Amino acid sequence: MLLFSCESNVSIKMTIDNNLVNKLATLSKLELDEASTENVKQDLQKILNLVEKLNEVNVDGVEPLIYMSDEVNVMREDEVKGQVSKADALLNAPQKDSDYFKVPKVLKK
Repeated sequence: MLLFSCESNVSIKMTIDNNLVNKLATLSKLELDEASTENVKQDLQKILNLVEKLNEVNVDGVEPLIYMSDEVNVMREDEVKGQVSKADALLNAPQKDSDYFKVPKVLKK
């Protein structure tokens, strides 16, 4: 059983049982047999134990992490370079019609 606590001192008790696993399996469209259900229960319990362990860490005065690094994106202006003429672009086209590429129809009306 895991006891969650919030800054407002509200606690939420959570237990992992077959009903919860079956509900999660239904929501995720999974079919679990008994062995798989037990494995999922154990895995979820491990996850909740980790979260419980994290709740023990003192984070007073620690700012939330927003970015993983101090790197800043360097943006550049878009510049048109090396244009290709219509004729050159159509040279390697498998099917073409004067000024256009021909492609198979994908949508039916």
